[in-house]
Amino acid sequence: MIAYALRRIALAVPVLFGVSVVVFLVMALIPGDPALAILGAFATPETVARLNADLGLDQPLPVRYLIWLKGVLTGDLGRSYALDRPVLDEVRDRIGPTLILASAALSLSVFFGLAAGVVSAVRQNTAFDGAVRLLLLVGISTPSFFFGILAAQWLGVELGWFPTGGMVSLFGGRGLFDLLHHLVLPAVTLAVVATAIVGRLTRAAMLDVLRQDHVRTARAKGVAEDRVIGVHALKPALVAVVPVIGLQAGYVLGGAVYVETVFQWPGIGRMLVEAIGRRDVLLVQGGVLVVATLYVAINVATDLLQAALDPRIKT
Repeated sequence: MIAYALRRIALAVPVLFGVSVVVFLVMALIPGDPALAILGAFATPETVARLNADLGLDQPLPVRYLIWLKGVLTGDLGRSYALDRPVLDEVRDRIGPTLILASAALSLSVFFGLAAGVVSAVRQNTAFDGAVRLLLLVGISTPSFFFGILAAQWLGVELGWFPTGGMVSLFGGRGLFDLLHHLVLPAVTLAVVATAIVGRLTRAAMLDVLRQDHVRTARAKGVAEDRVIGVHALKPALVAVVPVIGLQAGYVLGGAVYVETVFQWPGIGRMLVEAIGRRDVLLVQGGVLVVATLYVAINVATDLLQAALDPRIKT
């Protein structure tokens, strides 16, 4: 297991290198002059040239990349010129709210997706199965941002059950309950599509496992049905479902960009949207690189969990 884990970590290194190249090139090749965007339309050519020199934007593209990569490897992501603070400090402040939101959304999607998929497979071709399949289809087909707007309007504005913006209240108590109260709408919005995908894949995997010989043998031996479903069927089904859960973890991290914008959640997704609008190149590069690194780490952990469930994968 240790050798397999080391191989997976080693394979992640070139992936992160490729991500760094793509992130740098995307921001570097965007039309327009970042220095001019910072200084405004009335800036003189002299001040623009001076700022480009200060930011290192007058260097050739490969040189700029190597300078930036050297800083990344030493823990220096640069300095946000719009916020006038280190990029790493800003990302560190913003990553916490995003991880809270993404963890809550992923937990909801895994719990309800697995439950819906298992029960639907066990009750195949019943009215309950049909209702669950319909709900899962609607969940996959509905854009998350559209669901979020409807939820904010109905549950937040009209009924007043939940706040429609922010992470904590501006005034009054800011304890755990207040945080959870603000978390409900964005977390549910972000979890809708992921729940539907996990549910459909779980149902398909469970139906396949329930038809296999070892399940029929367990039932023939008189094993309790709950144990047949929970032990003999669910564990093999999870081998196929776990990679999908890993992909959905990446989805909720990426989906945080628009969900945080809709609900004014102070996370890294909203930070990236604001930084792109300001042409804050280093802040965008640092934020995207951190999110991509988290995504790669989650996929490595997913592969290790899948290998633990099915030892054949390690060979």
